[in-house]
Amino acid sequence: MSNPISHEEELDFDLSIQENLKQLSAQLGSPLDDTSVMQIYQNASDLLNHLSPSPLTFARVAGTLLVYQVQNTESEEIKWFNSQIKQCLNEEEVEELIESIYRTDAL
Repeated sequence: MSNPISHEEELDFDLSIQENLKQLSAQLGSPLDDTSVMQIYQNASDLLNHLSPSPLTFARVAGTLLVYQVQNTESEEIKWFNSQIKQCLNEEEVEELIESIYRTDAL
């Protein structure tokens, strides 16, 4: 269960995530323009449209998509990630998936 947020809070959240994506892309050495950032944001939104994720979970999914784009990740891996997110039944499963991607001991 998540607390309802106001429209103003939602707009602040949207802008904050987009700004953070822009800053992160610059830190990773591949600054993105507003259009690219918006596309990543929209992709994350589309992937999570079957859930009501917290801002943190949304940001983590968007951040993962950003890293995939900046690192020129193979399209098969991106397709796998996207399909896994769409299959998640709740926010906890999304978080577990993201954690498993970045866990090096799984290799």
